[in-house]
Amino acid sequence: MAGAVAKPLRFVLVPKLAHPWFETVREGAEAAALMINKQTKNAAVVEYRPPARSELALQAAILEAAIRSRPSGISIDLLDAEGLRPLLEQARRQGIAVNVFDSEPPASLPLTSIGNDYCLQARIASERLVQLLGGKGEVAIMQGVPTAPNHAIRARCHRQVFASQPGIQVVASPVDNDSISTAEEQARATMVNHPQLKGWVVSDAGGGIGVARAIAALGKTGSVKVVALDDLPDLLQLIRSGAVDSTAATKPFTQGYWAVLNLWQQGLGAPPIERIDTGIGVQGGAAKAP
Repeated sequence: MAGAVAKPLRFVLVPKLAHPWFETVREGAEAAALMINKQTKNAAVVEYRPPARSELALQAAILEAAIRSRPSGISIDLLDAEGLRPLLEQARRQGIAVNVFDSEPPASLPLTSIGNDYCLQARIASERLVQLLGGKGEVAIMQGVPTAPNHAIRARCHRQVFASQPGIQVVASPVDNDSISTAEEQARATMVNHPQLKGWVVSDAGGGIGVARAIAALGKTGSVKVVALDDLPDLLQLIRSGAVDSTAATKPFTQGYWAVLNLWQQGLGAPPIERIDTGIGVQGGAAKAP
């Protein structure tokens, strides 16, 4: 009698929105699925389901549909931890493996988080900006998606660093909703309203690109400093050209890889783990900071 055929593994990956940073997360997730396939000889696939925009209702609808499809596991970058708590709890009740990447889970909900120390990442960036400005000047914080746990943590920790510097004044905190084009629009408007602005930090991967483009459009390259987050190719080019000083980067490929690996391990009955810290990489001028 032939042996039973193993059920194919299907992992659903839900980012905040369609965005270049999440494409790298997807690549890492698919690499993990390939590894599982090679090790187990069992089919393993990743279904990538990005919302068209960073809107809670869109992400909630995708998560609800994913739960109905009864996958092997779901990994999600939360736009709103408390807003999505009921669906996350529903998935767990149905025995679906769940974790969050690039995020923090809702309070008291024991989900594995794959990411990094978001506050430390923000402090690296904001302390570098303080250094560049000699501890004096008006600055702005691009907030990303204010309800997203990682973006909110970064914005809060930026403010904490600046509040400890008597010579630094935060004059604006616009919101880009994780959109490069919106970041450019908001940064341009902010700098028109605050012509003495000397520097920017951001809370999302695309924010630094949008801010740098706005600075260039206003002819302020070099006179307004930017310390960004993450390492999208366009941002690294801006660092090489001198338009952006530096970046404190997460590791999206690594996050995607470990997100899928953790879901697979959950399905095998592995003991729960609270956090997988994928670390922070510093590129550009901040690497020279003391």
